[in-house]
Amino acid sequence: MVLHRIGPLSAAKVVAVLYAIFGLIMGAFLSVAALFRADGGGIAPLWGVAAVVFFPVLYGVGGFVVTLITAWLYNVVAGAVGGVELDVR
Repeated sequence: MVLHRIGPLSAAKVVAVLYAIFGLIMGAFLSVAALFRADGGGIAPLWGVAAVVFFPVLYGVGGFVVTLITAWLYNVVAGAVGGVELDVR
């Protein structure tokens, strides 16, 4: 079996959701770390809350754009060299 083409938009949507989930996890870790920062109640807790929103959006959009470009490039290269051979059992 040879993989000749990847649907750029469908691949980008899947990766965007996966990266948004990863960004939510990273944002949660940063949020918890900000809660334990001893700076006398400054901006650290606010930064932590913002991270839970900011990181999933940033990772999701970034993953979507990079995957869209990468899938398109794969299709161009696969058209020239014949694709990737897959051994599926």
